[in-house]
Amino acid sequence: MTASDKPNSGNTDTITVIDNKNNQRLDLDILTGEMGPDVIDIRKLYHDLDYFTYDPGFTSTASCDSAITYIDGEKGVLMHRGYKIEELSSQSNFIEVSYLLLYGELPNEQELAEFEKDVKRHSLVDEQLIRFYNGFRRDAHPMAIMVGVVGALSAFYHDSQDISDPKQRHLATIRLIGKMPTIAAMAYKYAIGQPFVYPSSELSYTGNFLRMMFSVPAEDYVPNPVLERAIDCLFVLHADHEQNASTSTVRLAGSSQANPFACIAAGIASLWGPAHGGANEAVLKMLIEIGHKDRIPEFIARAKDKKDPFRLMGFGHRVYKNYDPRAKVLRDSAHDVLSELGIADQPLFELALELEKIALEDEYFIKKKLFPNVDFYSGIILQAMGFPSSMFTVMFAIPRTAGWISQWHEMLGDPVQKIGRPRQRYIGHGPREYVSMDER
Repeated sequence: MTASDKPNSGNTDTITVIDNKNNQRLDLDILTGEMGPDVIDIRKLYHDLDYFTYDPGFTSTASCDSAITYIDGEKGVLMHRGYKIEELSSQSNFIEVSYLLLYGELPNEQELAEFEKDVKRHSLVDEQLIRFYNGFRRDAHPMAIMVGVVGALSAFYHDSQDISDPKQRHLATIRLIGKMPTIAAMAYKYAIGQPFVYPSSELSYTGNFLRMMFSVPAEDYVPNPVLERAIDCLFVLHADHEQNASTSTVRLAGSSQANPFACIAAGIASLWGPAHGGANEAVLKMLIEIGHKDRIPEFIARAKDKKDPFRLMGFGHRVYKNYDPRAKVLRDSAHDVLSELGIADQPLFELALELEKIALEDEYFIKKKLFPNVDFYSGIILQAMGFPSSMFTVMFAIPRTAGWISQWHEMLGDPVQKIGRPRQRYIGHGPREYVSMDER
């Protein structure tokens, strides 16, 4: 089977698939988006020629149309609804970006105030749900708790699970964005044996989260504005990232018409993997293992050795073949946080800067386009602020909820959306007869 380009009679180009085996040919439409590569519409391929495509990991397959996030990996570009991530992280805030992801436009002053008020109103969790935490061991991983508790929301909020009702979908959206920081902070407090802290409507989204994380009843707590801004910036940078593993999981779960709480719980489970949301924790462990700048050449040599299982974490990205734009923002944010905390000479940060410098000058990394990614600096920032490494992936899940739920909404409104059903290339046994027990 071969393929050749050929314009059709209309304005849309086609690609012609020639099946030499069966002496057939088929014209497939080439669809053009606003930006990025054109895509070949292969929906007729199986119906007309009885062929599937083979694409492990779906790295060359567009699973949907989306108007939310655009990435140009070659140029290091990330945009939400047309706005560059650098501008959003420096001029906007997480609540405004959440509104943008959900509704497609930046809000005016009144719209933002009403949206933020709604989110704060729904930051409390059902009091009975608090008892749910007592069923976990104290040493349970916070992401295990997040998967369980978020999934359990569907057992408490029956008035926001009818996905055919726009009002219920909206209510579920606000609840998920509002309650996620509360659920996360409670997971942390439970692990360290401290009382849960109820949310406050007087603080910002991120300020309230920091208070729920680090305040205790015996003392007043006022969020440090520099640290609050750093967390808000981190949330903006992690809010959405196109059709990654966890987002695709949310869409796939949603395609079966599962309730929104179940879909987001599925996304959290996917995010938990060390190859996805757990990578920043792995970066920190790697820096601790390296220990000193003098050992960097040794570990770079190991990273180049195909026989050595060691990997240089925080470098390279499935999509970005240039410097991850989010990493640039976090590098500056790390400077601000460490300076504010009076630990500007923090050893791991100095080690990270030196490792980045050496790697970016090394021909091996340049040739393979292994640039620092968003995970490279986020762990350093979170550790400096007092977050345990077990909470790093949770800090990813909180803001990504806004992206997940926006993608879920978009999927439900897609007129060509169907239940997800990937195909396979079967390589097992052909037909064979059952063999009775006494003949085996």
